[in-house]
Amino acid sequence: MWAAVARVILRYRITILLLLGLVTVLMGLQTRSLVISYGVPKLLPEVDSTYLSYQDFKKTYGNEAIAYVVGIDKNPLQDLTLFNAWRKLGQDINKITGVDTLVSVTNNLFYIHKNSIEKKFEILPVISRNPVDKKELDSLRNFVESLPFYKGKMYNSSTGANLMLITLDSAIFNSDERSKMVAPLMGRIQQFEEEQSIEAYISGLPFVRTIMRTMVQKELGMFVALAMLVTILVLFFFFRTFNPVVSSMLVVAIGVVWSFGSIPLFGFEVNVLTGLIPPLVIVIAVPNCIYLINKYHGEYNKHGNQARALHRMIQKIGSATLMTNATTAIGFATFIFTESTLLKEFGIVAAFNIMSLFVIAMAIIPITLSYLGPPQSKHTKHLNKSWMNGVVEILVNIVSEKRKLVYLFTLVIVLIGFWGVSRMETTGNMVDDLPKNHFVVNDLKWVEQHFNGVMPFEVTIDTKKLGMVKREHVLKKIDKLQTLIAGYPQFSKPLSLVEGVKFMKQGFYNTNPDKYELINSREKVFFKPYLDKEQDGTSWIQSYVDDDWQKTRVSFYVADIGTKEIDALLEEIRPRVDSIFSPKKYTVDFTGSSLVFLKGTTYLVKNLFVSLALAIILVSILMAALFSSFRMVFVSMSTNMLPLLLTAAAMGFTGVAIKPSTILVFGIAFGISVDDTIHFLAKYRQELKAYNWDIGKSVIMAIRETGVSMIYTSIILFFGFSVFTISEFGGTMALGFLVSFTLLLAMLSNLVLLPSLLLSLEKTVTTKAFDEPFLETLDEEEDIDLSELKIGK
Repeated sequence: MWAAVARVILRYRITILLLLGLVTVLMGLQTRSLVISYGVPKLLPEVDSTYLSYQDFKKTYGNEAIAYVVGIDKNPLQDLTLFNAWRKLGQDINKITGVDTLVSVTNNLFYIHKNSIEKKFEILPVISRNPVDKKELDSLRNFVESLPFYKGKMYNSSTGANLMLITLDSAIFNSDERSKMVAPLMGRIQQFEEEQSIEAYISGLPFVRTIMRTMVQKELGMFVALAMLVTILVLFFFFRTFNPVVSSMLVVAIGVVWSFGSIPLFGFEVNVLTGLIPPLVIVIAVPNCIYLINKYHGEYNKHGNQARALHRMIQKIGSATLMTNATTAIGFATFIFTESTLLKEFGIVAAFNIMSLFVIAMAIIPITLSYLGPPQSKHTKHLNKSWMNGVVEILVNIVSEKRKLVYLFTLVIVLIGFWGVSRMETTGNMVDDLPKNHFVVNDLKWVEQHFNGVMPFEVTIDTKKLGMVKREHVLKKIDKLQTLIAGYPQFSKPLSLVEGVKFMKQGFYNTNPDKYELINSREKVFFKPYLDKEQDGTSWIQSYVDDDWQKTRVSFYVADIGTKEIDALLEEIRPRVDSIFSPKKYTVDFTGSSLVFLKGTTYLVKNLFVSLALAIILVSILMAALFSSFRMVFVSMSTNMLPLLLTAAAMGFTGVAIKPSTILVFGIAFGISVDDTIHFLAKYRQELKAYNWDIGKSVIMAIRETGVSMIYTSIILFFGFSVFTISEFGGTMALGFLVSFTLLLAMLSNLVLLPSLLLSLEKTVTTKAFDEPFLETLDEEEDIDLSELKIGK
């Protein structure tokens, strides 16, 4: 079959180039629709209970209290100059397009006033103008501090820290317009800092997401450029001529265009995972090129006929290259079978592009090499590099003479590997991928220190009876629940119907702070006329209850703690909540976007392990079809599991936690490392036929024949993935280091451990079934009629 493919590729070069060019142009046009995702990553499946609870929450109450927050260490109510500057800052920010509401101790603060004449509550501004002197400012401070509703939410009475809460227009919250707010917001805040000689802190869930999305966008272009540069340099170092570098880079360039175009083609957006695909394509494309070019040069050195060398290159490497791309694609495609939208999108785009790279390489490499003319001696000189051949001979010596040492060393590192795996941890924080000294992390920690957190956390209560939320005993239970949760240092002060009722009672008693408490049964008769006219003073409370007054919510902010910590915390809180609201009579749920994200992280990690297991099974089945020997598959797969074990151990020893950004290491590394196994075993089987089933000679020749290409590709992959280590994201940095580390281990495992096992086990593994595969990876050596070999015009 591959002989026919070779004839088609070389005979119809112009047609194939035109088709590839047309598709590439179309893919390039698709990039105009490329957008960066600004929504919450879809980690949970739509049938998950946590996801359903959150959707039910939004349907009942609308959006959460998600806001940007700006904080300072000083109290504006104690400094007239700072008061005016803080108030002016709020007024200017409020004018920025996209800002819905802004509240601080100097801006838009309100109190509830009792209109005794009309028997209704009115919302009145606390501050209607700038104070003219220190006396008026002190009066304002005393009034603000007499309103417990704001204590712990807008200011910290013990430290003097103050917050400015900025909510966004819901229409732009999950759109690119949100990012356009950041520059004017930060510019105005910087001006405030310079004028007042004070440091301001910016945080909040939408701000953190916006900064991280901006960083993803910035790093995407940087990684593509650096990966291209590193690949060119390493390729030139090996080949020392431009011809193979140019043909390889053409494959890479087309692959990158296709990778960018495929994301909107499938209707997806660029997120933290799909954003990794273009640079991954650059790195993964090169091994295809190296195996093809090395085979071409090796064949040409044998007989000096370019046409025959090109045919042999396609004929003898085509099937193996297809299988290696297929195994790599399988490693990514297994993500499609998870129920996580984020993983599905990554799996679809990655698998598509890996298989596309095979098509591109099999067309571009032979065609460009055919136009560049026969290789000269300087082009094939790399095949005889003394240092490279010396390295290969060292490997041959180890396999031939020191197998016992290989097995002893393997046993030791396996034991160390299991020890390291036992030290691994799972985590998932909103900002755990950012550098510890990043301003976003520092500002978030400041807010958590003074106000406990900024990540939305909601508690919903279903009383299961209409109007039950208004009952006094239910309100007391809610008050007890929110006091319980607010007692944990990870949670902020609550906002709820109960706090609204307390605020109204204080207003009823002419803002007496001692009356900030629930209405008792004796007072209901006095409050009834006012509550019947709640549209003025209490309409905001409607967002905390449903239309039937059967359900209500209590809103908190929670610190950015990890998945393990939040699970332990909720496990501790749950029985205490159940003691307040009996599960037999009430349904109490914990929800909110922060909880959905943390639960989604746990779910994502679990599914990634499942997808890795599925990839191993599918690749094993494919290799069984290739080599028709389950013993051989077991041995070869074991050599590929060893690098994964050591990588997991490295994570345990270095403290790199298992999280969505690092768990990808295993799938990526496994899919790529199996490629070396397929190339080695395919060559080994070919040598068995050439040496009449002399296993010893066949193994040694397989090392010598494939060793150079495997070392080339491993080094290029090492440097290619090392590009990711300069990322500002800890997960991406770890991904670069760990994949590079794993692939080097995989190369050594496939060139040392696998051959050693083949020699030691001999007939036990290399059975006749191995010689009769269901699928053929290398065509038989055969005489080719040179008169039939033609290269199209």
